[in-house]
Amino acid sequence: MAGPKSTDGGTTPIVGKSAKSGASPQGSGRFRSLVHRLTGRLPRLRVRTVVLSAVAVVVLVGGGVWVLYGSPWLRVQKVGVSGVEVLDADEVRTAAAVPLGTPLASVDTDAVQTRLSRLLPRIDQIEVVRSWPSGIGLKIVERKPVLLVEKGGKFIEVDEEAVRFATVDRAPSGIPVLELTPRRTVGPQRFAGEELTLAAVDVVAAVPTPVVGRTRTVKVRSYDSITLELADGRTVDWGSSELGEEKGAALTALMKAAPKARHFDVSVPTAPASAVS
Repeated sequence: MAGPKSTDGGTTPIVGKSAKSGASPQGSGRFRSLVHRLTGRLPRLRVRTVVLSAVAVVVLVGGGVWVLYGSPWLRVQKVGVSGVEVLDADEVRTAAAVPLGTPLASVDTDAVQTRLSRLLPRIDQIEVVRSWPSGIGLKIVERKPVLLVEKGGKFIEVDEEAVRFATVDRAPSGIPVLELTPRRTVGPQRFAGEELTLAAVDVVAAVPTPVVGRTRTVKVRSYDSITLELADGRTVDWGSSELGEEKGAALTALMKAAPKARHFDVSVPTAPASAVS
């Protein structure tokens, strides 16, 4: 069979696949060379990027550390005190002993709290805060006396947790004096002074507010023998510190029902009693 012929009568040459696609051996070689150069550079580019990133991190971290600890900008210039009532602010600053000029970030706030608690027992709660860029704040909550213990002409203040926290020359107004006169008992009914003080604190917490303000003395002979003496001479037999809420309600009702009574007994709140004399 005869092959295809050209228009001039000659045989038409067969065109190869590479010739149809327009590619040439020379062009293909250039492409492979370009790919080789690019892939050869990639590892070097990655290494350079990692190195530059590491340098940047070191510079940033080092700069941050210098700003916090070495620069003159973030240093303690003032110590503020808030929440004090009886204590003096300068007294609190002295006990806190926060050195001015020290880097703010290096102040040991836990150590400051420990010093204040040890040196100023009147302080109940302490919060030490950094006030950027140059301050330390001392937020104080003072203990409040609910009872007084007289000793040597002075008065020891006792708070709601039965903690004896301060001694003052004059009794604060409206705070009853605690008299512990425990009677001698034989057997397991004996209570220590701390337990009796805590019982008295519980009683004061349960006594109606208007009555607490008029209470002069809280006498404790035993756990179940606690008596209140009011400023006008009236007395309240409270009994133990148990059922405080019920006893407080019974006392309020008795005082309204018998305003001229001189003695009230709420030791059994379900059967309260009062007497004129």
